[in-house]
Amino acid sequence: MNSISELEQLRKSILQFRDQRNWQQFHNPKDLALSLSLEASELLELFQWKTSEEAVEKNLDKMKEELADVLIYAILFANETDLDLVKIINNKLQKNNEKYPIEKFAGKNTKYNEI
Repeated sequence: MNSISELEQLRKSILQFRDQRNWQQFHNPKDLALSLSLEASELLELFQWKTSEEAVEKNLDKMKEELADVLIYAILFANETDLDLVKIINNKLQKNNEKYPIEKFAGKNTKYNEI
């Protein structure tokens, strides 16, 4: 199975889960964006007052759950706004490739406007 069909199967599974519970009525773009942000914050909270290494060692299982929630909401948001995730990610990667050329940014953590 290729990654595109795996992504499509994930989308279908998420929609099936949602539809079996009659939750689509709550899944408008604004509320999905809010939920996406909240779940990302829950992932971030796992790092509070810890080094990256400590946080991962202590919270990896919870991180998996929070990351899954983030991705589920991202997929639901894309579905509700009729966005093709593969296409928009590839477009963004192309823009980033132009914005951050290898010869200027390899091994650097500066933004494009700081160079």
